[in-house]
Formats: sequence, structure tokens, C-alpha cells
Amino acid sequence: MRIFLALFICILASVATAAPIDSLAARVTEGTSVGRIVFKEIPSKTDFFEISGSGNKVVIEGNNAVSMATGLNWYLKYVAGIHISWNNLTQPLPEVLPLPDKAIRRQASVPHRYYLNYCTFSYSMPFWDEDRWMKEIDWMALHGINMPLSLTGVEAVWRNLLRKLGYSDEEIGEFVSGPAFFAWWQMNNLEGWGGPLPAEWYDNQAELQKKIVARMKELGIDPVLPGYAGMVPRNIGDKLGYKIDDPGKWCGFPRPAFLSTADEHFDTIADLYYKELTDLFGTSAYYSMDPFHEGGSTAGVNLPEAGAKLMAAMKRANPQSKWVIQSWQANPRPAMIDTLTAGDLLILDLYSDKDRKWRRTEGYGKHDWLYCMLLNFGGNVGLHGRIDTLVNDFYDARTGAANAHLSGVGSTPEGIENNPVMFELVYELPWREERFDTRSWLTDYLKGRYGLDSLPDDVAAGWNALAATVYNMPVDYNGQGTVESLFCARPAWDVRSASTWGSSKLFYSPDSTALAAAAMAAHTGNDNYSYDSADIQRQANADRGNALLRGMAAAREAGDSAAMIAMSNEFLNLILAQDSLLSTQPDMCVDTWLDAAGALAGNDPAARELYRRNAAMLITVWGDSIAANSGGLHDYSHREWACLLRELYYPRWKAFFDSELRGAPKPDFYRMECDWVDRRSKE
Repeated sequence: MRIFLALFICILASVATAAPIDSLAARVTEGTSVGRIVFKEIPSKTDFFEISGSGNKVVIEGNNAVSMATGLNWYLKYVAGIHISWNNLTQPLPEVLPLPDKAIRRQASVPHRYYLNYCTFSYSMPFWDEDRWMKEIDWMALHGINMPLSLTGVEAVWRNLLRKLGYSDEEIGEFVSGPAFFAWWQMNNLEGWGGPLPAEWYDNQAELQKKIVARMKELGIDPVLPGYAGMVPRNIGDKLGYKIDDPGKWCGFPRPAFLSTADEHFDTIADLYYKELTDLFGTSAYYSMDPFHEGGSTAGVNLPEAGAKLMAAMKRANPQSKWVIQSWQANPRPAMIDTLTAGDLLILDLYSDKDRKWRRTEGYGKHDWLYCMLLNFGGNVGLHGRIDTLVNDFYDARTGAANAHLSGVGSTPEGIENNPVMFELVYELPWREERFDTRSWLTDYLKGRYGLDSLPDDVAAGWNALAATVYNMPVDYNGQGTVESLFCARPAWDVRSASTWGSSKLFYSPDSTALAAAAMAAHTGNDNYSYDSADIQRQANADRGNALLRGMAAAREAGDSAAMIAMSNEFLNLILAQDSLLSTQPDMCVDTWLDAAGALAGNDPAARELYRRNAAMLITVWGDSIAANSGGLHDYSHREWACLLRELYYPRWKAFFDSELRGAPKPDFYRMECDWVDRRSKE
């Protein structure tokens, strides 16, 4: 025992003093890479990695830490049969280290690999602690990501800035949102909702962001920091006399104001913002700015002047930096960017596999752009992707007119920790020079994910069925993200989705997911296999529920009350079965989400209730009664999770069936949702 303890301490000490790539490898392999995997940095103008064997050791060469980390991930997946995934972020190497049959060399076709969406910081990340963040940064490096969005702690920048403008802490609390709603506050959609924050939150998140930025830079990752996009509190005109343009509303929420570029204070505010940002977190090679997001009013705004002023302020902070902007709905306004210098702007084609804005004759003209997969909306749960479109469109983009300024690949999901197969695929695109067969790729991926030399025939057939259905959604499907589970919807006979802008219309037979679920259940495997088996069974249950509800609607049309009652009972029992299934996976339980929120409060009961309330509201009512019901935000972030199914979705449907079939009073769904939020916030 003493020998083992001494050995373990030695390993930890060596990890602490090792080069960043060696430390990363030791962390993700639980110390088992030390002395067994050798990294060599080789200068190169193009990102590359090469994997080979030397004696009983693995040698991974690359031009920087991110390239070598990408090589490590490639080795783990395709040689060692180990897949580092969100459900399993560290795994030990086998006792006998597998070596590649021959050297494996890959070169990146594009220099930029982007990651994250403003929304991810609310739908997935608002309550992450340091340990979870450090694991995610390792995951980023393993997947070749070299420019992730990094918003944590920006509320401290705004607190410091507004204090210097004479705002009290109470007034600042009315402007800054609660932790679950930072994304929309940052995108100029709302202010104050979910707050005010405890004073400790600002300092704690600022310290966390310093560690995040330090780890990223240690690995050669350039964080994309939030730049100044013209936002100011909407009361700044009354308080300080600044000239602002009417910001309007977003889903019922009053927006923050856009400070007019004609106002004499514009440059002063912008420079003060960058000073506070730099003092806390340093400068960056990239800054993200998205003015006028989702319907933001441009009335009275001189767009060319606004673009020039925002760019100039950023360049004063760091003359070598680039502006990163989302292509989403009407943004970026052509008038705002057309006069900007080529090379200073990076445009994220946010939804390349569906909206396909890049297919315009010349893409984004003179400006560089990134091919991005959005995939997930609201953190909703569901198997979803467009495997063939994602791959084929990328190679089409590389050979088409837009290729002249194709500068990178990215993923811009609203929520993560789902559909790992799609994230693995998108981040391999830059490292595969030629178009490839997606089914062969899927087989190799699954063997690596499950640690198998070959897949059982029925499992392979089940996954091929998924690849032809849920993972190949038509581009013209009328909805956002996954086919939504109707278990999570506010009940109605003709309900068509769980969220306002989604869809629950099945474009495939539910037999395909049932086939895959049965095949997975017939075997056992590693942790990744168990996770996927539960996830696929969940999808099969949800698809069966959707079909049942359609059947009930048809029986209602036919006046067959007996069939309606029988199917409603089956539907309710299926919700409970779904709850029991998902309770076996911590990542699929609502308590994991709520407890993470509460844990950040330490011993402060008021903060604990506030954070848990934020977490509970986001995935149910989202906003107040106006935003939820008139603004359409209720259930936008619905989660098909254990406990939430049993505690809210089941009672909603039971109350509906009792009202419609048994004469019980008509339920008030918003009240039921608020009651659940209140109860779970106080636990």
C-alpha cells in the first residue's frame, strides 16, 4: 500500500511539472500516459499531427499543443479503443499499450476551429465549477478546438464599468441578469431577469474566468472574449443623458439600449469596457460582438458608422485582434460589415447544415467565414443530426465559390452534452482531406467509442437505421433541432411540438429507433455503451409516445372514447417508464442540474435558492407569464430528464386527460410549472 501511495504521489508531482500537453494526457488518461506516450513539437506553418510507435511507447508529433492533443484523441479512438466523451471525460489506458500498424499523419485543411454559442453558457454551463471547466478545456484541445467563446465572468466587467459611471450596486443588479440568463443579457435581449446576483458571484466568476483563460492559453487555445457591442442599460438616457436608440423588446422582455454611435460618449464607454475586460482577463486575438441580435432595432442607426466604431474600439484594445460575429437571421447586416477591412472579421455561418447561407454565390464576399454545425436548440434532449449533409456540404464548400474565404469549422450549439457522434464528426472534418463514406466512418467511430474490435451485427444494423433516420434529418424539416418528445409538451390533442419553434413531426418510422434500442439492450458494454443504450431507448420511448398521441387524436375524431382512454393510460405509463430508465444515468437526471446550481452558493441559503430557481425556471417557464405564454418561451429548454418527467410532465398530461376524458377541471399549466419551480428552488 505504501509503495502504491508513493508511486501515485510521484505521478502527481510529475504531472504538475510536465509540459502542458503531457499534463493534459495524464489528466485524461488518469495518469496512465506518463512515460508511455511521448510528445514532440515540430515546427510547421500548417497544423498537423503524426502518430507512430517506438519500442513500447506511442510517439505523437505536432506543431503545437492543440495539434498534439488532437493526435492523442485520434490515437485513443482509433488505436486504443478509448473514447473521451462528455459522459466519460477521463479513462485509463490499457495495461498493454496498443501501437499503430503504421504512422498516422493528418493535416488541418483550415486554421480556425471554433466552439460554443452564447446560449451554451446558459443552457449547459451556467453552474459549472472549476473542475468541470478544466475537463471541458481538455476536451476542446482533444478535438482540435483553438478558438472557443469564453464569456464567464463578464458580469464583473460590467459591474466595474457601471460603478465608474456612478451606478449603485442596486442599480447594477437591475441590469445584470441571473446566471441562467446571461446569454440573452450578453446578446442585448433582456436585462435583470433572474437577478439580482449576490456580491460574491461577481468575484467568484471573475476568478474562475482567470483560471479558464490561463488553462486555454497554456494549451495554445485563444479564447474568444466578449467585445463591446454597443450595449448600455436602457435607463442610461434618463440617468446620464446619453443618446440611445429605442431597443424594443425580445419575446416580451425590454431590451438593453444600443448607445448611439452619434453620442459623444460612445468611444469613452467602449474604451472603458475594454480597459475593465483587459484588467481582469487580458487581451485576446478574438472578440465576439453581435449587435442587433434576433430582431434588435436598427432604426436611426448609421450601420456603416456603427460597424466602423465597434471595430475601431476593438482595435484600440488589441490592434492584431479579429471581430467574430454570428450569421443568424438578419445578422450580420451587410451595411454594417461591407466597409470593414477584409481579414479583420470572422463570420460564423451559424447553421451551415440547414440554413446554408454560405451557399450564396460568393459566401460572405471578401470576409472570412467558418462552416458551423448548430445542432442543438435549448439544450433539448433527443437524437439528432444531419450526418450526410454535414459532411457533403463541407466538401462542397471547399470546392465552391465560397471556398476562397472558408477559414474554419465550428460547432455553435445552444446546448451540449448530447449527440456525441455529431460533435466527433464535425471536428474531424478539418483533418480529413478528402470526402469520405459516412457509414464506414460511423462503424470506426462506434468501435472506438465502445472499445470493440467489431460491432455485433444487430448493433451495427441498429445504428445504420439511426444513421438513415434521426441522424439524417432532411434539410427542409420544419423545426429546430431534434424531433421533440411530446412527453415534454404542454398537453393538447393537436400539439405539434414541445417548444414554440420546434416540431414533433416524425419524418421516419418509430420502428427504426425501436430496432436500435432492442439491439443495444441485447448486449452490454463499457460506460459509453451503457449511456448510448439508455439514450437510444429513451428516443424509442419518446417516438412511441408521439405515435400514441397521434393515435389518440385519430380516435377522438372517430368518437372512440374507449380507445382514447386505453391509449392515454399507455401514454402515462410510458412517461413513468421513461423516468425510471433515465434515473440510471446521472447525466439524464434533473437533480444533477439543480444540485450543481445550488452547490455554487456554498453556505448561503438565499443564493442557493436563487441559483436553483434560475436553473428550474430556464427549463420550464423560462420567463414571466408574458415571456412564457405570449413570448413563446415556455418549454423552449424542455429536458426529457428523470424526476422532471415524473414530477411535472406526467402530472400535466394526467391533469389534461382527466379534464378531457373524465370531466375534471381544466388545468392551469403555467401555474403547475411555477409551483414546480417554487418547490424545487427551496429544496
